Amino acid sequence: MVRYLEIRSRAKAEFIDITSMVREQVRGSGVTCGICHIFVLHTTAGLTINEGADPAVQRDILTYLDRLVPRDPYFTHKEGNSDAHIKSTLTGTSLTVFFNEGKLLLGTWQSIYLCEFDGPRQRKVALKIVSC
Repeated sequence: MVRYLEIRSRAKAEFIDITSMVREQVRGSGVTCGICHIFVLHTTAGLTINEGADPAVQRDILTYLDRLVPRDPYFTHKEGNSDAHIKSTLTGTSLTVFFNEGKLLLGTWQSIYLCEFDGPRQRKVALKIVSC
């Protein structure tokens, strides 16, 4: 069974910590040991695992991505959000997280983020929880 998270972004670009939502879905699945596949169903949003303790890290990543791929008036995509498509490609649209005894196997400082690059929008993330 595929489970879904509905997430509303509030800014043009932001990292939204979805760790607790993923954790809740894993717990609710009844599976104690396995893999959680996470996939964002959009072309202008991504997923990443990174530090969750200091919000400056997310700001720094977003700032760097904006310098690396600025909004460019010379992009030819008519919607004007080619930068968001490129950033989504750079971060990726899927993750795999192991879990054991019903707990996500993340490092001390790691959190799971939805990376919004073309908000604010309603986003959908699919989870597939597989038993080991």
